[in-house]
Amino acid sequence: MTQPAISTDFLTKNYGQVSAVRELNLNVPRGAIYGFLGRNGAGKTTTIKMLLGLARPTAGSARVLGMNTETDRIAIFQRTAFVSEKKTLYPLLTPNELVRFSRGFYPTWDDAAVEKYSHLLEIPMTQRFDKLSNGNQTKVFLLLALAQGADLLILDEPTTALDPLTADEFLRVLAASAMERGCTVFFSYQLEEVERIAEYVGVMDRGKLMLESRLDDIKSEFRLIIAVGNSLPRQTSPQVLSVRSEGNCCRYFVTQGADGFAAELTQNGATVTQVVSLGLREIFLQLVRKELPCTSGNAGATLVGSSSFS
Repeated sequence: MTQPAISTDFLTKNYGQVSAVRELNLNVPRGAIYGFLGRNGAGKTTTIKMLLGLARPTAGSARVLGMNTETDRIAIFQRTAFVSEKKTLYPLLTPNELVRFSRGFYPTWDDAAVEKYSHLLEIPMTQRFDKLSNGNQTKVFLLLALAQGADLLILDEPTTALDPLTADEFLRVLAASAMERGCTVFFSYQLEEVERIAEYVGVMDRGKLMLESRLDDIKSEFRLIIAVGNSLPRQTSPQVLSVRSEGNCCRYFVTQGADGFAAELTQNGATVTQVVSLGLREIFLQLVRKELPCTSGNAGATLVGSSSFS
């Protein structure tokens, strides 16, 4: 059986009395594009730091590409490319000079990839890095990451503050490169971007992993059932993850067996107005307890809402 690209065993990180990551058990298959989701402060960046050996776990362990993150840090770095939200390179060097500087550190460096992606991303290779726009600086980081020929790409919100066109271009190149090379991509992005290209998704909140599965399985499993009636059940269960009620209207956030639960409501005299398939956004909002108000007179409306998650 092929080892996963990333696996953690009850990985925990405390800062004093604050628990940033709690007993985390990740399983990222090799060759997958895995979207890592959570609100600000959920523990995503701390997790990535531990995976890269930049932070020592308080408890538990992690393996990256089959190697221990505490004892095999250098070997992991040689096979892993990392792009973070906080981008720092030698400001006076041009992208061409940064390529020449970086080439010697990676035995799998691919000059053909530099040629390909510098043109595809339209990077001004002869302009000083500190004179480039934020978008072009991000493209340089992606270029250097892709040219490493790494088995694993780890990206921590690299498209923050990019305009929509540049972010779209970034994602398109990332997905195409991953498919072409068969490398694993583990990335923390905006939710809409994760839904576009991810095959697997992990949802983290308050330091704990709440959900991890194939994206298609997640979207096929969760349903919102909206019902109107008297004496509707208000309790949660392993199947009913949350209930939001106002007057004689209830919204049930259900996982597994939604049709059977709706039929049971109907048999007990309720009127089921909708069984709604949910997008990743709505599922995320429900999992982190950002329930939406229920209005019985507008039970069939499309869900809307806002959040500060990333």
